[in-house]
Amino acid sequence: MNRIALLLYLTILSTSIMAQDFQLDLWANGAPNKNNPPGEEDYYQERGTYRYKNISKAELFIYQPSQETNTGAAVIICPGGGYWIEAIDHEGFRIAEYLKSQGITGIVLKYRLPYGNSEIPLTDALQAIRLTRSKSQEWGIDPQKIGIAGSSAGGHLASTAGTHFDWAAPNTAIPFQEISARPDFMLLLYPVISFKEGIGHMGSRKNLIGETNDWSIAKQFSNELWVTENTPPTFFVLADDDKAVIPENSIAFYRALKDYAIPAELHIFAKGGHGFGMTDRDIPAAKWPALFIDWLKSMAIIK
Repeated sequence: MNRIALLLYLTILSTSIMAQDFQLDLWANGAPNKNNPPGEEDYYQERGTYRYKNISKAELFIYQPSQETNTGAAVIICPGGGYWIEAIDHEGFRIAEYLKSQGITGIVLKYRLPYGNSEIPLTDALQAIRLTRSKSQEWGIDPQKIGIAGSSAGGHLASTAGTHFDWAAPNTAIPFQEISARPDFMLLLYPVISFKEGIGHMGSRKNLIGETNDWSIAKQFSNELWVTENTPPTFFVLADDDKAVIPENSIAFYRALKDYAIPAELHIFAKGGHGFGMTDRDIPAAKWPALFIDWLKSMAIIK
């Protein structure tokens, strides 16, 4: 191979490695708490999209932009699925690919599902933020520009991280525990927020906390009640005709943010239903990704 051909080959190889997606275990030495899935973990296709079920191992899928386009921002993405499965394709991988194309590191979190332990998804979400901050220099990320996103029940998990970021699993030694788990911003797509009856999605509530009607338990995960002055700025996307997770979830959280003068942008599209995610459907709600990028610019998170 001549010198020019060798240089060209090395340049292409370097660029490929830089842009390559990779994955890693969230808990390299084992998680501090356990769930009990009803079967073996399964990655399967349903209604044209890929999903996971019976998840007992948390993983991160990292989509890195090139050095030339990198904005320094990152978003950890929590797919939805009612805390029973995870719609990791259109509510995870596709969103990460889009963010990568915009110079933002997209990190899809395959979080463990609860199966009787309500603390498990939050444990994973907070650890994903800590781990990302610990890798910020290596991954080309600004540690003060790390957001969290979620769709449906994944939006509940993301908003739980945004309101309960100081929570820690009791009596456990968690790696990077000294690193802040507070997200710097949130992207919530048709999120479950409230666990109040008549507002919240009762399937997600049941799968996370069980059959109980004990409000002292449900209240801990009714996230509109836990907003403080430290809750991060938030961008909402939902549809007015969503019958599965009614708009009042996002509206209640938006009102709570405004009580503390926290920046927020709320987009309620007339049509779209529930679960549109990153979609090619010809609906107004499909325009949300460009609106989100505009919001990040308005918030000076990216240029």
